[in-house]
Amino acid sequence: MKTPNRLFLIKPNFLDGDKGPYFCPGCAEVTGLLEFYPALKDLLEIHYVDFARPRPELVDLLGAENQSCPVLVLGDASTNSQPGLNVQSARGHSFVEGAREIAGYLAHTYGIGIPH
Repeated sequence: MKTPNRLFLIKPNFLDGDKGPYFCPGCAEVTGLLEFYPALKDLLEIHYVDFARPRPELVDLLGAENQSCPVLVLGDASTNSQPGLNVQSARGHSFVEGAREIAGYLAHTYGIGIPH
């Protein structure tokens, strides 16, 4: 069985210490993209993680130094590479970090609109 592309987003309405509630702007941007292109929800495995670090699921996959969100951890079939896409690697996994970079990768991979 092939591993799908896994998208990690921070859960909304989190607290940072005793302040908040907050949301992650980058995660909100990617969530909006999923609403523009709802078919992506069936193509990606979407995970919501807590704001607090460490984020164990991401640490296990990418290491403690790569637990920022939003992040798209690429699956087995997603080895697409194109100039201008910032695909990184850690612990044997490829990943794309940041809302605009994820949007560019999804546009290239799934044929949705590109960020302008």
